[in-house]
Amino acid sequence: SQRPGSRTKTKQSATKRRQTIMRKALFALFISGCAIFASCDNKVYDIYNHTPISGWEKNDTLSFKIPKMAENGRYGIDLGLRINEAYPFMGLTLIVEQRIFPSRVLKTDTLNCELIDNSGNTKGPGVSYYQYNFHVCDMDLNKKDSIYITVRHDMKREILPGISDVGIIIE
Repeated sequence: SQRPGSRTKTKQSATKRRQTIMRKALFALFISGCAIFASCDNKVYDIYNHTPISGWEKNDTLSFKIPKMAENGRYGIDLGLRINEAYPFMGLTLIVEQRIFPSRVLKTDTLNCELIDNSGNTKGPGVSYYQYNFHVCDMDLNKKDSIYITVRHDMKREILPGISDVGIIIE
């Protein structure tokens, strides 16, 4: 026959084992979730440069020095743009030059950015500042390649008000 209380001890130890297993399972699930979310963001570079409040002058070239790539691969280069309601045009033409080092290969792209539709509505999300992303190109890069990117506007007007930030995103 069993002693009184031995059945209670057995139930308590089984409950503790289940709790320990549950804690370990939850911890493993948490670590797995963190790893999944960390791997979802594959941005290599995401930096914005500000333009003067008074306006972005035609001869003011914005530059971005992208550090050496950690691995070989095909990378997408996007341009981010933030404007406010002071921007006077429906579109914007940008010249984006990318020089790859150490090979010194130069690639130039012209972006014709549509910012406002024919009804006067902005095409980008935002309230007082509007965000746009435009794909520049895809580029095959080698490990330890770096890129020097310059961006300038190619509009007839010398000084463009309403452009607050221009950025480069590489994924």
